[in-house]
Amino acid sequence: MTDDHTTQAMSCYGGRLIQTPNMDRIANEGIRMDNCYAVNALSGPSRACILTGKFSHMNGFTDNASTFDGSQQTFPKLLQAAGYQTSVIGKWHLITEPQGFDYWCILSGQHEQGDYYNPDFIENGKHVVEQGYVTDIVTDKAIEYLEHRDKSKPFCMMYHQKAPHRNWMPAPRHLGMFNNTTFPEPGTLFDTYEGRGRAAKEQDMSIEHTLTDDWDLKLLTREEMLKDTTNRLYQVYKRMPAAVQDKWDSVYAQRISEYRNGNLKGNALISWKYQQYMRDYLATVVAVDENIGRLLNYLEKTGELDNTIIVYTSDQGFFLGEHGWFDKRFMYEECQRMPMIVRYPKAIKAGSTSNAIAMNIDFAPTFLDFAGVEIPDDIQGESLKPVLTNEGNAPADWRKAAYYHYYEYPAEHSVKRHYGIRTTDFKLIHFYNDVDEWEMYDMQNDPHELNNLYGNPEYTAKQAELMLLLKEVQEQYKDNDPDERITELFKGDRRFMENR
Repeated sequence: MTDDHTTQAMSCYGGRLIQTPNMDRIANEGIRMDNCYAVNALSGPSRACILTGKFSHMNGFTDNASTFDGSQQTFPKLLQAAGYQTSVIGKWHLITEPQGFDYWCILSGQHEQGDYYNPDFIENGKHVVEQGYVTDIVTDKAIEYLEHRDKSKPFCMMYHQKAPHRNWMPAPRHLGMFNNTTFPEPGTLFDTYEGRGRAAKEQDMSIEHTLTDDWDLKLLTREEMLKDTTNRLYQVYKRMPAAVQDKWDSVYAQRISEYRNGNLKGNALISWKYQQYMRDYLATVVAVDENIGRLLNYLEKTGELDNTIIVYTSDQGFFLGEHGWFDKRFMYEECQRMPMIVRYPKAIKAGSTSNAIAMNIDFAPTFLDFAGVEIPDDIQGESLKPVLTNEGNAPADWRKAAYYHYYEYPAEHSVKRHYGIRTTDFKLIHFYNDVDEWEMYDMQNDPHELNNLYGNPEYTAKQAELMLLLKEVQEQYKDNDPDERITELFKGDRRFMENR
């Protein structure tokens, strides 16, 4: 699993920005899930949902200010009890120490994000500092663990990369690799949010206003950083070896010169910032893909490749300039949708794809199902095994909608609290707390979610149908009346449906 990697930056999902040959290999030799959704698109909450198979309101980790209750049931604990060797290596981001793992080595520092260069780890409770680039080191540790594990037992390893998390610092070998590349702009880069409510207009995650000159865009020379060594960028820069610092200075000198001499304004400045963002973000993805290749090659060399279920995902998607944004949090498609590709030739047909609606709470029961471990009744997700092993075709009684609930407001990026459902064809969202606004989108005819249909007389029946389904899903997942105002709206729609 990576952090903030989105399907737009994967060539196996049709992304135009970058080639990801090793991720593509997993998809081509397995299955690509096209409608897999995060239930709370934020790092810590998503990870808690994956571990427990339960929604945020049930596992208790609703936002990044939460602390994960490590004593609760998780799929690694259940696999461990069934005889699996369990491990987690890389990003954890759940504040408390991991439980249910025979070996754990997690990134620390930077609010548990870890650093790109010479990162700190906590290894089975002991603090260590490693030399090198974080994506390479996490892979080194994963391979080292696999090399020395007890080969007589099955294993479950959570291999979790920091990249491509903000502030997008490439490996030394990739610094400047895209300096002369111009990436295609998303059609909604200059979105004005016409017809949408306060949530889209009041967020603080825009490329135009929110990307910082120092931390995000790296528009500081070495001399300027040394004048203010409290600067966040310098705190990471000083971790680099001298030779890497020299290369960094040389690579970013071009960017600094363009910015200071270009007299860029308005849309031209937004376009320029977008290019710099893409050059850094995508370069960190290149290192991830290379290292996935290293791990696949190791498994192949040791004869375990075809004997191992390999799942690649991210904790959620991410905005790459769509609607003028970076970051995630919203229920909009670019970040609610998450990558999920699975390779296991013993049971999954190569080249399969699936439109079945999946959620990240499904991961835990899926792993347990494949391992032959009983799935506890309190797990809220559904095993995806029947979908994965049937060329992506869902059972006739498969779910109609994915449920979503985001809580972290007021907080960084100012994305308002909201919940909603995503069906195959439509999306219904309710923003609540300091607003009371609804949005509804026809995902087949409006995939970029620009035309809010809520309240449109032509869609009265569809709106009522979705309101009913939302209430049913909330009752199913025990997230009843997250905002009591929905009750009255629901009553009105029930009467409409009964009359109809």
